[in-house]
Order: sequence, then structure tokens, then C-alpha cells
Amino acid sequence: MRLAVFGASDYPKKKRMDGEQLMSGELDNSFNALMVSGEGESGQAHHEGTGTTLLGWKDLPMELLLRILSMAGDDRMVIVGSGVCTGWRDTLEWGVTNLSLSWCQAHMNDLVMSLAQKFTKLQVLSLRQIKPQLEDSAVEAVANNCHDLRELDLIRSFRLSDRSLYALAHGCPHLTRLNISGCSNFSDAALAYLSSQCKNLKCLNLCGCVRAVSDRALQAIACNCGQLQSLNLGWCDSVTDKGVTSLASGCPELRALDLCGCVLITDESVVALANGCPHLRSLGLYYCQNITDRAMYSLAANSRRVRSKGRSWDAAARKNAGAGADGLASLNISQCTALTPPAVQAVCDSFPALHTCPERHSLIISGCLSLTSVHCACAHHPHRHGRAILSNHAY
Repeated sequence: MRLAVFGASDYPKKKRMDGEQLMSGELDNSFNALMVSGEGESGQAHHEGTGTTLLGWKDLPMELLLRILSMAGDDRMVIVGSGVCTGWRDTLEWGVTNLSLSWCQAHMNDLVMSLAQKFTKLQVLSLRQIKPQLEDSAVEAVANNCHDLRELDLIRSFRLSDRSLYALAHGCPHLTRLNISGCSNFSDAALAYLSSQCKNLKCLNLCGCVRAVSDRALQAIACNCGQLQSLNLGWCDSVTDKGVTSLASGCPELRALDLCGCVLITDESVVALANGCPHLRSLGLYYCQNITDRAMYSLAANSRRVRSKGRSWDAAARKNAGAGADGLASLNISQCTALTPPAVQAVCDSFPALHTCPERHSLIISGCLSLTSVHCACAHHPHRHGRAILSNHAY
């Protein structure tokens, strides 16, 4: 839960305060005055030091109310608080920017429809479900009211249809992160339209969206979402080289791409990614059995170009990034049975952040018995300093 205090331009007559100011003595005194009175809403508390007069809980200053609810650490408290009185409701409408309803095991659809009208300043919303509850009406309510939304998690929303994607496209054009993993009813036409309206997308999880993820949809994403950094296409088995090569040319900022289970792709996809995405840090090719040594040698050859570009970085930026900050840090080639040890070893040697050792297992080769001889430099230099794995697949 994130509670924000807005400035004068966002919330008239309210002074902007950061986390340290929320701990100020004035707020402490207001809270103490209210607690000492012990008279609830029917009583009156007065603190001589500040001249603060509180008639009850409903008269808490906005900053103090947000402080109390943020300390509670439970989004259910925010929902309850919004129903106390109009003052609390108005404060929370302006102050709450992050909300998770993933705890809701029943009636989530009705709850979302009710809350969307109250919390119109939401920027982050998580609606993860253990069992499907959400329907299009709830997503439409969010899209119609929460126009500042930046991040939305709809994982396992099996009941949603294209209506939801079209609503988000119209109502939430500022989305940067979207997780619709497992939403199997969306079409590629709806996904393509969403990309045309939400051009700021940076992280997109489409794992298991078998109907939505087609070459046509990927071409639209490549055309519209040039800032995309993380994309999960796991088990979208209709994807071919045509779609992936479009991504490689249209999304040069890609850092993480999961193609696990995309059984139709070949070396052409990997070669295109190696040439077009110099910032790629994580690549998932699990069960892509058409991948051969050519793809590995292409990755290895392009590592030199990546490091060469890295030398032009600002010195301070490179110092913060540390060793091994350029190039692949995570590669999953499990079940890619056509690969041979020399090709995979070339990749491992080319990217210092790739490890086969148990402590930093970032080159994953399980299911490839012929690759057991591949080892990272740690096998020869046990004290080698390596970076932790970076593997960020859009949520």
C-alpha cells in the first residue's frame, strides 16, 4: 500500500509533506491530543502547545490520517477508512496511489466496481486471483475512473474478454506495466489495439495468452511500444521468427525476453535479438528445440559489440553498475537439445555474468545431457567476483 500526499497543485490548501515531515511534532501532538481525550467523536480534545482542537477521529489532519493508515500496512484498513466519513473518504481518494486486492477471495468483482469510483488517483493496482473472479465490468470501472493508472496486475483473470483490453486502451493510456498472464480469452486484435493506445508500456507479461499473442500482435507491439524493456511470451506457441524479429527491430530497449515454449522460433529470432537488442540481460529459450549453435555463436559474437558500447558510458554510471553489467546475465536453454558444448561454452565465456555454478546459477542447461561439460570461470577461479542474476520477466 502506498499513501501519497499531494502538493498544492494536486490538492488545494494542503502543504506537500515527505516521509520525514509526516513524523513532525505537530502531527504527533494532534494524535496525542485525540488519544488523551478518550471521548471519541462526541468529545473534544485540545492541545495547549499547538492550539489544536479535535472534535473526534473525523477531524484528523490529512497527513496524520495517511500516516496512521500507512503504518497499518493493510489495504483492508484503507477500504474501511474510506467509509468512516466524507472527510476520510476525500482524503483517501487523494492520498492512496497503490492498492492491492489480491487478498480478496470472494466478491472481488463487486469490490473493484465500488472502489474504482473512490480511488481515482490510483497508479498501481494488483488484482491477482487464486480463482477467477473478475469480469469485464470491473476492469471497465477501473478504466473509466482511474486514468492515472501506471501498473495493473490481472494475472489469471480467465473470465475477461476483449472488452477489458479495449476499455484499458481508452481509459488508461499511461500504463507502463501490465500483467495479463493466463488470460486466454483475449484476441490478437484487442492486444494490438491496446499497444496502439498504451505506448508507454515497459513491462508486459503475456505468458499463456495463446490467442492474443500472434505475429500480428507482436508486430503491433514493436511498432507502438519502443520503450518496452521486459516481455514474457512464455508458452505462446503460435509465435514465429516473424514476430520476434519485429520485436528485435522495434524494441531496442529490451532487457528481458521470455520465449520459453515458443516452439516455432529458430536461430533467426536469436540472431535478430543479438543484433537489435544490445541491452538484453535475460533470455528464456526453454524447449525451443529449433535453436542451434548458430544462435549461440551469434550471441557470443555480439558480446564484443555490447562491451564496446559500454565503454562510452559515463564513468560514474559504470562504477555503479559494477563488473559484468553489460550483456546477458541470465540464459535458459533447457531442453534445447540441438546445442553442442563448444557453442554454449563460447556464450558462457563471452558474458561474465553467466554462471553454471550452484551459487549463481544463471546459465540454465537442464535436460541437455551433452552440455554437462560447460562451466563458467568460477570452476577455474573459485574466488571470482560475480554479479547476482538479473531476471525480471514483467512481474
